[in-house]
Amino acid sequence: MVKKTHVVWKLIPFSAVAFLGFLAVGLPLPVLSLYVHERLGFGTLIVGSVIGLQSLATLLTRQYAGRLSDTRGPKLTSLVGLLFASVAGLSYLAAGVLVQHPVESLALLCVGRLLLGLAESLFITALAAWSIGRVGSEHAGRAMAWSGIAMYAALAVGAPVGLVLYRAAGFSAVAACAVLAPLVGAATASTWKAFAVERMAARTSFLRMLRMIWAPGLGMALASSGVGTISAFLPLRYSMAAWPHAGFTLAAFGAAYIAMRLVLGGLPDRLGGYRTGLASLFAETIGLGLIALAGTPLTALAGATITGLGYSLVFPSLGVEAMRRVPGENRGLVIGAYLACFDLGLAIAGPGAGAVARSYGIPGAFAAAMATALSALILICVDSRCLRKSVPIGNQI
Repeated sequence: MVKKTHVVWKLIPFSAVAFLGFLAVGLPLPVLSLYVHERLGFGTLIVGSVIGLQSLATLLTRQYAGRLSDTRGPKLTSLVGLLFASVAGLSYLAAGVLVQHPVESLALLCVGRLLLGLAESLFITALAAWSIGRVGSEHAGRAMAWSGIAMYAALAVGAPVGLVLYRAAGFSAVAACAVLAPLVGAATASTWKAFAVERMAARTSFLRMLRMIWAPGLGMALASSGVGTISAFLPLRYSMAAWPHAGFTLAAFGAAYIAMRLVLGGLPDRLGGYRTGLASLFAETIGLGLIALAGTPLTALAGATITGLGYSLVFPSLGVEAMRRVPGENRGLVIGAYLACFDLGLAIAGPGAGAVARSYGIPGAFAAAMATALSALILICVDSRCLRKSVPIGNQI
């Protein structure tokens, strides 16, 4: 068996490329809400919709990305995805040039968000499959964990850097970095040896798979929807309250997420998925509530940090429960279905929070986010009790 330290060293290059690719997401993310609202003059519903477009595109292309990786190989798929991410940055650049024409600029931003959603689906899916091919299927969980670390590291680093660039040199500077980062990742990955990925032996309906995992899947969708409000509206929360250092608060969220994954990432396996998930969702609910009620930037910082600590283990915790509900030969498909639930939550977070913010203000959007996290907590609590009173679902299939 490959030692843990050797596995980690093999995974780090894949995480580094995923980090570079996801910088195309993390750098512009806190800037987009400010640019659309303050420079282009659109309302919070439009802001949320622009943010949510990327996750919607990722959701709709998740199956396509997996099929392309299986048939054409993860190397080609990841390179195509990284190049699409760079093209999305070019679309942002064009939008920045047309800042005096708000409708045209907004349209180019929407094109960029859709391209970035496709790009993320391609390179994240392919790099995960590629890394699993490198370390072996027995280390698939650790490979997926490191993929998540790379994504949130890019958010933690990209958010403050993006805001600094925006304040110092404008939106075009942020867009230029979003063009370059995935190109560096593509150049790096192009030098690696390709690894074949085993195709899924058994075929099962995607809808049937969703029915099997509906409880943890819906819980994940609700949890990610709540956290998606941070990405879409935390910079506006700070801007409207005239608070400084919104980027630092986003970085604190990302850093807390990463630290929890690194230090306590094995808790779902040791304590059980639902037990860990309940504690994690409780922390997420408290954190989002603090942001909604915050009267000072320090309180909002504390709320974002607590949210990051809680949300970090929601994905692996509920994922463990989803995996237990299906036969082993369908694990590849259940991962895709579970990721689709994650994407769905992020896709509805932007426009949903934007609609609430239009009627009740930005703090109201975070109160709604707290309510979605609380709903996930209640759902998982009820389903956990039902499982204890019945035959394990995996034995019924």
